[in-house]
Amino acid sequence: MLALALLDKSDRRLATMGIAVQLEPTRVEIYHFKAPITEPIITSFGSIPARNALLVRIEDKDGAFGWGEVWANFPPAGAESKVRLLETILIPATLGRSWTTPAAALIDLTQRMRRNAIQSGEPGPFASCIAGIDVALSDLVARKAGLPLWKALGRKNAPEPLLAYASNLNPKGAAEYVAMCRERGYRAFKLKVAFDLKSDLANVREITAGLKSGERFMIDANQGWDLVTARPAVEAFSQFPLDWIEEAIPADDPPEYWAELAMLSRVPLAGGENIIGFAAFDATINEGHLGVIQPDICKWGGISGCFAVARRAVAKGLKYCPHWLNSGLGLHAAAHVLAAVGGEGLLEHDAMENPLQSVLAQPFPPLVDGRFALADRAGLGVTPDLRAANAFLIHHSEHRAE
Repeated sequence: MLALALLDKSDRRLATMGIAVQLEPTRVEIYHFKAPITEPIITSFGSIPARNALLVRIEDKDGAFGWGEVWANFPPAGAESKVRLLETILIPATLGRSWTTPAAALIDLTQRMRRNAIQSGEPGPFASCIAGIDVALSDLVARKAGLPLWKALGRKNAPEPLLAYASNLNPKGAAEYVAMCRERGYRAFKLKVAFDLKSDLANVREITAGLKSGERFMIDANQGWDLVTARPAVEAFSQFPLDWIEEAIPADDPPEYWAELAMLSRVPLAGGENIIGFAAFDATINEGHLGVIQPDICKWGGISGCFAVARRAVAKGLKYCPHWLNSGLGLHAAAHVLAAVGGEGLLEHDAMENPLQSVLAQPFPPLVDGRFALADRAGLGVTPDLRAANAFLIHHSEHRAE
C-alpha cells in the first residue's frame, strides 16, 4: 500500500529511538485560544479577523506527554467546530488505543474515520484533527526518548538555522510591510496577490526593485485565479525575480491546467497546503508541475505523513517548504521536519500580528540574520506558557480513558 510504503522509513526511525515504543494514550486535553488583532489578514478567499490556535496535549500511562496543534485559522469559526469534532469523535477513538508508532496511529485513525469523514462531508476537519494528534504523539515519543524531534526522525548532526521567510503580508502597504519585516530580521518575504492584477504587479514591481543583496521574494495567490486569469498573470509575474508563485489556481483543478501554467511560467509553481492524502501527494510529485511542495503539517498528515511526503519530494529534486500559519507550536513541528529532511527549503514564518505565536511555544527563538534555530531539547523543544496565554483561552477540556 502507498501509505505504508511512504511511511516505512519514518516508521522504523520512530520505533528505534532507544526505547520500547508503545503508545497508549490515557489522557487528552484540548485548548482553544483566540486573540484579537488590529488588522485582519487579507487573502483572495476572505479575511481572517482574529488569530485562533487549537492545541492538543496527549499523555500516556507513564505520564509522558506531547503537544500537537490542529490547523484552525480559517474559517473564522473553524476552531470551534474542530473542538467538538475532537471531543465527540476523535478523542474517544484515540483514548485506550495502542500503537507502536505515531505513523501507525495516523494510518489507523485515518482508516477508522474514513466513513465518518464521508458521512459528515468533512474530510478536511477530520484530517486536520488527526494531524494534530500525530504531532502530539510524535512529540511524546521523542520526549520520552530524550531526543529532539529532528534527531528522532533520523538526522544525525545538528541542523543549521533554517532560512525563514516573512509570510502573510497584506497587499495594502505591501512595500512598507517588507521594510518592517526587514527591520525585524527577515531576509525573505511572501506577498498575497490575486486581487487586481494591475495593483498586484505594481506591488511586486516596487518590492523587487527594493530588494537587498541576497534577499528573496515570492507571491501567493491563495487559489485566487482560474485558468483564464492565471495564464496572463503567471506570464506577467515571470518577469520578476521570484522564488515561486504559490497556489495560482484551485488545488483540485485538473493536472492539465497545472501543466499548462507550469509551461507558461518561468517561475516555479508551488502548492500543497490544500492537498490531502498520500495518493494525491504522490500524483502531484510525479506529475512534476510544482517545483515547490508545501504540505501543511497540522492540516494533513502530521509529522509522520508530511515527513514521508517531504522525503519523496526532495528525492525527486523538488523543493520542500512546509506551509504553516498559526501558533509557534505548529511552526516548530514544521521546522523539525524541514531540518530532518534537508534540502534547500525555506521555513514559512508568520510575520503579521499574532499574539499566540510565541506564547504557545516557549522558549521561542528569535530570528538571527533571517534564520530560525532549533534547539536540541527533547521533542519539539517548546511548550505552551499556559499562564501567560490564559487571557486568550476560550475553551479547555480534559478527557481520560475509562
